[in-house]
Amino acid sequence: MLQRLYVHNFRCLENFELTLKEMPSALLIGKNGSGKSTIRSALEVLQKISQGINRMRELEKLKLISPKDFARGRSDVPIRFEIEVLLNDKLYKYILALELPEKFRELRVCQEQLLVAGEPIYSRKEAQVTLHTSSQNREAQFLLDWHLVALPVIQEQSETDPLRMFRNWLARTIILAPIPSLMTGESHGETLEPKQDASNFGDWFSGLLSRYPAAYTQVDKYLREVMPDIQDFQNELIGKDFKSTIVRFEANNANLSIDFEALSDGEKCFFLCAVVLAANKFYGPVFCFWDEPDNYLSLSEIGHFVMSLRRSFKNRGQILVTSHNEEAIRKFSNENTFVLDRKSHLEPTLVRLLNDITVRGDLVDTLIRGDIEL
Repeated sequence: MLQRLYVHNFRCLENFELTLKEMPSALLIGKNGSGKSTIRSALEVLQKISQGINRMRELEKLKLISPKDFARGRSDVPIRFEIEVLLNDKLYKYILALELPEKFRELRVCQEQLLVAGEPIYSRKEAQVTLHTSSQNREAQFLLDWHLVALPVIQEQSETDPLRMFRNWLARTIILAPIPSLMTGESHGETLEPKQDASNFGDWFSGLLSRYPAAYTQVDKYLREVMPDIQDFQNELIGKDFKSTIVRFEANNANLSIDFEALSDGEKCFFLCAVVLAANKFYGPVFCFWDEPDNYLSLSEIGHFVMSLRRSFKNRGQILVTSHNEEAIRKFSNENTFVLDRKSHLEPTLVRLLNDITVRGDLVDTLIRGDIEL
């Protein structure tokens, strides 16, 4: 589980710390521009690095991070990311600091470190990377281009190597801000790494069913709860390395088969939710960040949708969501709801647990009036 995320000097996040200890599910709320999407971006920077995209220029092409992202242009202070994760009862801590010296156009790494239970696995200062067997004994050293992050390039020693375990966990995180119009049931390959906008949903769905066939039952079970007239769905092979998802419905002794693309935006989100739940069960536990999962849903559907996610992650994995919707907000408690606030675009984001804030009257009414201040 994600225990702590610390971000400094990255866009609107300065000395920002989010602590999620013992929270299998949590909610971020706040006005537009308060920093919710920036938290998602920080997590995605770390995720993409663990997936092998470790050149600063490549991360910039993906619009995840750039020299323009220093808070208020303060490039004299490094951008710093720290993430702490509890895996198999051991605390993993990863640190990455990025700088932009004068006259440089590309960010470069000035510090990097991975620790497990307080013991360094590897550390880095500028170009020099040191692999450790213990905090006292050095195993090996090598030099690495300053513009490359070391995490993906260090060789794993075994399947139980702590480096492998952390890297796999981080690579398998699910970060979503779906755009249903881009979601397709067609697949030309298989993956277990969904894109943020879910535009490769077909490839993810195919990868899940191919590697974990029993996931079909989990997906089917959820879909029948939210779409009672669904008969089944098939991920059919249409041509060489090409599959297409067909969904069949039945009611009043009549049948209807439609392509996945013909589903409504909300129905596509139901499929996405079903795959998230199956992924957490079959190749998790995973950490999922879902930016506004209530988008595209009717008011009567939001409560069940949010609670399905929360229940699925209660005993396995962890989910962090954002929302502006009152029905979604009511499905969380003061103990796992975080309020983000910025007094102006010239001020950094502040965060406080709702339990630590005095709210007069109904929470949702207070949020609508904008009376909460940190």
